[in-house]
Amino acid sequence: MAKALAGKVALITGGSRSIGAAIAKRLATDGAAVAITYSASPKKADEVIGAIEAGGGKALAVRADGGDAAAVKAAVARTVQTFGRLDILVNNAGMLIIKPIDDVTLEDFERMVSVNVKGVFVATQEAARHMGEGSRIVNIGSINSDYVPFGGGVLYVLTKAAVAGMTKALARDLGSRGITINNVQPGPTDTDMNPAAGEFAMSTRQYTALKRYAQVDEIADFVAYLASPGASFITGASLHIDGGYAA
Repeated sequence: MAKALAGKVALITGGSRSIGAAIAKRLATDGAAVAITYSASPKKADEVIGAIEAGGGKALAVRADGGDAAAVKAAVARTVQTFGRLDILVNNAGMLIIKPIDDVTLEDFERMVSVNVKGVFVATQEAARHMGEGSRIVNIGSINSDYVPFGGGVLYVLTKAAVAGMTKALARDLGSRGITINNVQPGPTDTDMNPAAGEFAMSTRQYTALKRYAQVDEIADFVAYLASPGASFITGASLHIDGGYAA
């Protein structure tokens, strides 16, 4: 049987671990050649590439800090140079700082905006230059754009809300070119930044209707659908995958 993404090329930013790694492996399973970016975890990036290649797929890892515009542009260029095209971009790279408002520094603010907002914009702008009709862009936002039952999240929430707004605006810019762009908003998910066994998880879990954290493969499955031909009429949407966190 033909795979849904056979012949396609995908770039996943921050694809060396957690949600990004799961997305990279899933898109490769669906037939795409996959490039990932990483910043501080080359060993984990190599593990992702090795897993994809062991399954018969094509993969590439590029070191690129999500807050470095030149590095992000270079990662897009390297992907196109290596695989000859670019059909799918997943803007997954991001960071998390939780601090009370009185403790937030301007350096915190600038770093969070640089990685979580500027990096998404630069990657999208650069990738779109190489994309044709039927291409897909998927941003990884957060359910906390809509629901924040805890304190200290101002920087994270404002950056993820910016991504949600950017997604709507870019849908208008890219729609006439046949390119869709959507924003996936995960709820509590078992990741390196927010482990299901962590202290924060004990209180967070109670806010979900399902009373559990998501697994990274569940997020990857949703992204794979949005990257597929079946999602061709979905664009500009912020879509919850949150176990009823915001219900």
